[in-house]
Amino acid sequence: MSVDEKKKVILNLENISQSYVIKDKVKDAVENVSFDVYDNEFLVILGPGHCGKTVLMNIIAGLEKPVGGRVVLDGEQINGSDSRIGMVFQSLNLMPWRTVMANVEFGLEISGMPKKQRREVAQKYIDLVGLHGFENSYPHELSGGMKQRVGIARAYTSNPEILLMDEPFGQLDAQTRYAMEEEVLRIWEKEKRTVIFVTNNIEEAIYLADRIVLLSNCPAQVKQIYDLKDLPRPRETTSPEFLRIRTEISDNTDLAL
Repeated sequence: MSVDEKKKVILNLENISQSYVIKDKVKDAVENVSFDVYDNEFLVILGPGHCGKTVLMNIIAGLEKPVGGRVVLDGEQINGSDSRIGMVFQSLNLMPWRTVMANVEFGLEISGMPKKQRREVAQKYIDLVGLHGFENSYPHELSGGMKQRVGIARAYTSNPEILLMDEPFGQLDAQTRYAMEEEVLRIWEKEKRTVIFVTNNIEEAIYLADRIVLLSNCPAQVKQIYDLKDLPRPRETTSPEFLRIRTEISDNTDLAL
């Protein structure tokens, strides 16, 4: 059974293009990008650094308006930000004067949710990401991986249908990065929300993804979509099938292994 047969489409990108005027010249960042995203899948967007991946994520999140194409969520075109889409940035921008609890519940506080209710919601996701006991800690007291967990918990409090993760582990050391990959899969398998994850790391993409959308170098175009549904989880990075897929993707891109 194919991914298409098992899952419904939740998000469509239809001929998305984006360009900027730089020093009186038009620079194309994204060109005619189209693909579907399925409900509850873990989709990875893979491409070289500065190829337009973040631009694409900003368009999905409603932070940028494309010069061409449209984004369709649940059958309706969306313009601007949408509460059904949450985002975890590489730069988390945690407020250093606020505790873990206060950072996680910040969006709920701004929305006017009563304190008791927002504490309950925030606690649920603090527990989910494994930070129980650190509610009163401040960002400077946390490791890089723990800060990322705070960012994930904060994004989940808005109860998004789709969670965007823009190279969230790019600044972590290799050991912490691997641990966070396992952690984000654990959370995804428990919550079963749609995740769109951006990376320039081939192994990370194969380890995480149900499907990989491989982008070309700037301007970003879809080179190929890889369906990894037959690669069982948990995945072993030294297995013959994993290595075969890694080689296939590597041969199709200029990404470094």
